[in-house]
Amino acid sequence: MNIPFTKHTLGNGLDVLVHEDHSLPIVAVNVWYHVGSKNEVPGRTGFAHLFEHLMFEGSQHYDRGYFHPLQEAGAALNGSTNADRTNYWEVVPTNALDLALWMESDRMGYLLPALTDAKFSNQREVVLNERRQNYENRPYGLAGMAIVGALYPSDHPYNWLTIGGAEDIKAAHIDDVRAFFQRYYHPANASLALAGDIDPEMAVLLADEYFSEIKAGEKPARVAVPETSPPSEDRKLVLEDRVELPRLYMAWHSPALFAKGDAELDLVAEVLSSGKTSRLYRALVYEQRIATEVAASQNSRELGSFFQIVATAAPGRTLAEVERAISKELAAFLAKGPTGTELERCLAQAEAHFLFRLQTVGGFGGKSDQLNAYNTFLGDPGYFTQDLDRYRTATTERLRDAATEHLKPSNRIVLSVVPRGRVALALTGSQPVSVS
Repeated sequence: MNIPFTKHTLGNGLDVLVHEDHSLPIVAVNVWYHVGSKNEVPGRTGFAHLFEHLMFEGSQHYDRGYFHPLQEAGAALNGSTNADRTNYWEVVPTNALDLALWMESDRMGYLLPALTDAKFSNQREVVLNERRQNYENRPYGLAGMAIVGALYPSDHPYNWLTIGGAEDIKAAHIDDVRAFFQRYYHPANASLALAGDIDPEMAVLLADEYFSEIKAGEKPARVAVPETSPPSEDRKLVLEDRVELPRLYMAWHSPALFAKGDAELDLVAEVLSSGKTSRLYRALVYEQRIATEVAASQNSRELGSFFQIVATAAPGRTLAEVERAISKELAAFLAKGPTGTELERCLAQAEAHFLFRLQTVGGFGGKSDQLNAYNTFLGDPGYFTQDLDRYRTATTERLRDAATEHLKPSNRIVLSVVPRGRVALALTGSQPVSVS
């Protein structure tokens, strides 16, 4: 896996990563800030996601929406925020590279002079509406909040979702938001990747031209994580929602991103639920027909992850039946691990997914995005081969050992999401949970 790149750090601390690829006359401009919802504190959540919106609303030297001039030049662009990072990207024709760099540098260095009370209030309402659409008014939309609230104590940086708490967003003051920006959105906490039709030396010169005058800022300290122990016994919760079919969520603490066991549990999730021949799909959906859908995932995060299994009960079937079937399949996996054939299939899928992400130079995924991910979390932009080897070197024994260590039945959170007024459909012994 050879993705050639150069790395140069400007005097203000901004890492500049360059990958040269002249196959198309386009350049990907990709900026990562090492800040996400984990950098917030209780009572002040949702700030990182709010800035994802505010940074498209104009800066001091271009105080209008960012989409129009770039799209007029033929660019595609977007941004996103998660618990651990915020990213912005543009894929532009080669002759529009200066425009993209100028606009990215202006909002990095000169956003706050253009941040008015009117903009702040407007985007806060946009975020609240997004929260209503994607969480409060979406079937099963509040389940994720219940899961992380049960897995992590209230002072843990993963106790809340990236969207933030509604009351926190409403109570946010523009001065709090300005302080958050000054702490995290600066060159010393950022990484710029340029990939595509560009000469590496010229790329560094352009980055220096547009970004070097921005003050470095102080490198933020690593987020302190309170000690968290897995549940000592099976903990059952119930959440009432406006849904028709009950759904079951199981969650366990699991290894952090790139830590030992992270890749193995990624493959365990593949064996359990990826495709119609996977264990859980075959047993619950195809053979027993007690579920309409089932999924498993290793939700990898920088400071600690969680493994999750989700299944929706079929009409007329109960969550108790679903739970028994999942537990039976999981027990069989813990006893013997995957078969050689299952591992071979999942390794092929993992490699295909890995390579699929690298088909483009930009966008979500793509070589520029991956360079920034490795640089931000590991300090090594060229981690491609080592990352893929985490999967290629996996064995049936390592998958079984990882599952045995982390997916103990006694260490799980089990959430029943049931139609409102029908708590009896939850697993026996479930305690009500309230989220908003």
